[in-house]
Amino acid sequence: STFFVTTGFHGLHVIIGSTFLAVCLLRQIQYHFTSEHHFGFEAAAWYWHFVDVVWLFLYVSIYWWGS
Repeated sequence: STFFVTTGFHGLHVIIGSTFLAVCLLRQIQYHFTSEHHFGFEAAAWYWHFVDVVWLFLYVSIYWWGS
């Protein structure tokens, strides 16, 4: 059951991150980002870094420590 819960949370975070990237793409097409005003894009990038770090932690905790 732990596997399915972590997989579900991971899928949820991927959906949220993909939505962030789609919104960033739409905003970029409409020229909403400038060199001074790009926090939305930066927040999406930080979010993906967060998902990467969490995935590494989950990999270590489930597959290495669990065996």
